[in-house]
Parts: sequence; C-alpha cells; structure tokens
Amino acid sequence: MKVLIRLAGRPGLIQHRCGFGQANPLPGARFRRVEIIGKRVLLTGATGGLGRTMASRLAASGAELIVSGRNAEALEALIDDLPGPATGSHSVIASDLGVPGAAQELAAKAGEVDCLVANAALPSTGRLTELTDEQVARMLRINLEAPILLSQALLPGMLGRGSGKLVLIGSLAGKAGSPRSSIYNATKFGIRGFVFGLKPDLAGTGVDVTLVAPGFVREAGMFADSGMDAPAGMGTTTPDLVAAAVLKAIRSDRLEIAVAPALQRTMAHIGLISPGLSHRIQSGSTGQKTADELASNQADKR
Repeated sequence: MKVLIRLAGRPGLIQHRCGFGQANPLPGARFRRVEIIGKRVLLTGATGGLGRTMASRLAASGAELIVSGRNAEALEALIDDLPGPATGSHSVIASDLGVPGAAQELAAKAGEVDCLVANAALPSTGRLTELTDEQVARMLRINLEAPILLSQALLPGMLGRGSGKLVLIGSLAGKAGSPRSSIYNATKFGIRGFVFGLKPDLAGTGVDVTLVAPGFVREAGMFADSGMDAPAGMGTTTPDLVAAAVLKAIRSDRLEIAVAPALQRTMAHIGLISPGLSHRIQSGSTGQKTADELASNQADKR
C-alpha cells in the first residue's frame, strides 16, 4: 500500500510515495520515517486496557485497523467508537492466540498488512509448581510463540513490497527476573532476544522491527488489573505513554523503547548487567510478599 508522506525534517519541501521503508532499498539503506495515514495495522490484544488506548491512538493517526482478540462482540464495540476516514475502514478478526495454529490463521485472514503491533499477552504469574501443563503451554503460546509466528507469516509480504513494520510489546521484565514470574520473564526475555536477533536480518530491506517495553502501568493493563500499587518509589507509566511509544516505534528505526520512569529503567538495567544483585534484592521478604499477592490477584488470568 502506498501513501503520500513527508520526509522527516523537511516539512513542506520533499515528498515521496513509499511504504514503511524505502522501496527497493539498497543494502545498508536506513529505515525511513513515515506517517501512519492509510496503513493497514494488525493489532492483537485490542480489547485489553492498553490495546484499547493503542487502537484509539492508531486510528486517530489515520491507520486502517484490523483489531484482534478473543471476544468478537467487544471488538465490534471497539471499532464502532474508533475514529476513521470512512465507515468500515476498521475490521475485526476474533482469534484466541492460545490455540495451536491460531497465529497463522490470523495472519492469513488479515491479508496484506503494513504493520503488526503484537500486544496480546497473559500475566503468567505464579510458582511453576502451581501451574498446570496446559496453563504453561498457553502462556508460552500467547506471549512468545504467537508474536514470532505472526512475524514469520507477515514478513514475506512486507519484504516483497520493500516496506513494513513489526512492533512487539515486551516489558522491562525482559531485562530482570522477579519472584513468581518465571514464565512471564521467560517470554519477555524471549521476545527481547527475538527482536534483537531479527533486527540485523532486516537491515537494508525497508522492513523494520522495534521492541516497546513498558514498566508498571497505571489505569489499565495487567498490573493495573491486579488492583495493586507499584512498589514504593518506583513510579508508573500510563496507557497513553505506551500508545505514544507504539506510534514512535512505527515511525522510527529504534531498536527498543522503554516506557517507564527513570528509576524503573535503571533498576531493570541493573538486573540485566548484575543479575546476582537483582536476585538478592528480589529475594527479600518485601519482594516475596508483593510477588505472592500479585500472583494471587492474577490467578484468574492464567
């Protein structure tokens, strides 16, 4: 799909018709910033708190949304409230990404997609010994396997057009482990590694991938749904800031965008470069108690 865009930094001077990346790019060519108007964007996990905010911001920016989630009625209600250039510009595909083969089926039904925003996820908290085999398989499938398989299915079309964008929603939990989150940490570490490995494979193709990694989010999302407050002094971010980061990711060639207050980002980085220190901090009585309460409050989301 081609739309009229304006080159960054040259407002009103130079315009090109191209996709998310430069058409037929030369080896080593940089990803070129573009606007979202008229792009077909597949958004998974669209009816969750963060997903709704992302959908609203994307639609307001001119995207033609394909929203996906498990509840068809909720999806239809969502698109009825979204802005758009014309009635029927947004569409719905109900899909349970916890079912084997669902990711491939979703990609096939979506057809030509300019941008994937892989947002669907489960909290995946709890002691490993408390989880059933089926729960573990579902957590891994939704949080890790589905974004990878969707990317795999959509990439050939993007590469063939010489343009496209993959935005995968990770977490600061992909940098540092925490109690009762072994499966969640595994999936978010995995998504981060996937993005970091895929990025150089796409160099010079006009297609790009970016990881958006929120910390604790207030008002909406998995942490807010648990009814808990963030650890004292750590602060929180907002759904609007996460959605803004998604828009920034689509328009840029950033590798990773962390969406969290400075202290959270710093602590996550310490956990990455000094996991032993992070382990000692997380293993204290306060960390253990908070993790138990969080896992208990999220048990119905497994």
